[in-house]
Amino acid sequence: MLADAGMRGLTHRAVDRAAQLPPGTTSAYYRTRQALLTALVRRLVVLDQAELEETAANVPVPRTAGELTAGIAALVRLRLTGEARRRSLARYACAVESAHHPELREILVPRDDAGRRAVRDFLAAQGVADPEGRTVTLLTCVDGLVFDRLVHGGSVREEEIRGLVTAALR
Repeated sequence: MLADAGMRGLTHRAVDRAAQLPPGTTSAYYRTRQALLTALVRRLVVLDQAELEETAANVPVPRTAGELTAGIAALVRLRLTGEARRRSLARYACAVESAHHPELREILVPRDDAGRRAVRDFLAAQGVADPEGRTVTLLTCVDGLVFDRLVHGGSVREEEIRGLVTAALR
């Protein structure tokens, strides 16, 4: 719902309607729009973390740059399709809203998850200086590609991800 209507569409009435709940249900649990927005952001983070953990569990621990590239590409494809695409759009809308509501930033801060650890551990094993910092940079760049394709359409080519992985290894 949020991804379809934008933040202006985040009202108790709209959420009740989208969730097919009786009118007033949402406002009974979340009295203010801010409480509703905070709950939404918390739920997005929970769903994202679960998705990242599941994806990492189904992708082998990378031993080569090619394997790391393939693992990241699998996550990117997931983020650009189906329900994960809708959540990605909602997450970006929430990130913009966090510029006006700093308390949301703390909720949206990237969490330590199996995927992030796999990237960091791979970079460390390759002898990269500051593997934590390089991990953040690499995943932020990948996130930028996802955002670009959500806005402009298309898919992320594996060559683009390979270029980012190569840069992270320098």
